[in-house]
Amino acid sequence: MQFTSERRLDDGVLEREFTLDGIPGVLWTPGSASAPVPLILLGHPGGLRRMYPRLAARARHSVAAGFAAATIELPGAGERPSSASAEQARADLLRALAADEPVDAIVDRLVLPLVERAVPEWRAALDALLALPGIRGPVGYSGGVIAIGLRLAAVEPRIAAALLFAGSFVPRSMFEEARRVTVPLQVLLQWDDEGNDRQLALDLFDAFGSREKTLHANMGGHTGVPWFEGDAGDRFFVRHLR
Repeated sequence: MQFTSERRLDDGVLEREFTLDGIPGVLWTPGSASAPVPLILLGHPGGLRRMYPRLAARARHSVAAGFAAATIELPGAGERPSSASAEQARADLLRALAADEPVDAIVDRLVLPLVERAVPEWRAALDALLALPGIRGPVGYSGGVIAIGLRLAAVEPRIAAALLFAGSFVPRSMFEEARRVTVPLQVLLQWDDEGNDRQLALDLFDAFGSREKTLHANMGGHTGVPWFEGDAGDRFFVRHLR
């Protein structure tokens, strides 16, 4: 891991950009802490520069609650090399949705290769982040792409709790993996999310094997998550990471 920039934000949070094997990322840590703090991985749909305002706001919220927060760029997003097959699958998905056609096969083409590439990168980032002074486990995962969070929660033993955003499609072949997820879960669902299959999200929630799982469903579209869900997320991670 190589840090490429460092700055102190106005609330004292230390923000450092880094690269890891050519993958860009950002780490936010408390300005001062008497002991190492747990880590929350911030998932997102890709495009760190575009997503930065929302990611930074989420990270600062997490740091204020006593955590470190970090994120990395997704394969094919932002400044990383694009994938022609992924771009074609994305275009096919938009066309099928507009025509009210079945999308399961297209979702498989789009999401499964992304999960296969992204999850090992997240795990490598976790190795490097937990080796830094001031950061410790247990670790939480917060955000989307929900299929990536699902896979991480299923295969990565250092993930102790996950707050998942049900705002993207999940291949039905991954439902069996969901049954193997046992960590505490909190799932956010925007009831009127125009780009998401509500029933699929409800079926996925039902499939998760966790004994403790909570669904927070709110009215509104994809970007209309109420402000108070940030506080609810902090309380969730405080219970399970601290």
